[in-house]
Amino acid sequence: MRNFFKHILTGKDNITYDLGRILWAIAFAIGISLATFCAFAGKPFDFQNYGLGVSALLVAGGAALKLKENTEPSDK
Repeated sequence: MRNFFKHILTGKDNITYDLGRILWAIAFAIGISLATFCAFAGKPFDFQNYGLGVSALLVAGGAALKLKENTEPSDK
């Protein structure tokens, strides 16, 4: 499981941690946490807006990773 998260949060070389990927993961974890909190607190939660927001984050994160792909350290 540790290698799974390391591969998600690092660049091509799987050594250098990428701030963009870390912030992307944190934003997604916060969204899931808010949905869980609202479910347990009995408060309404708009899943459609959440889904649109998360999809925008995922698309923007993927686009940012693609744009900066040539600046990442390469495999050794």
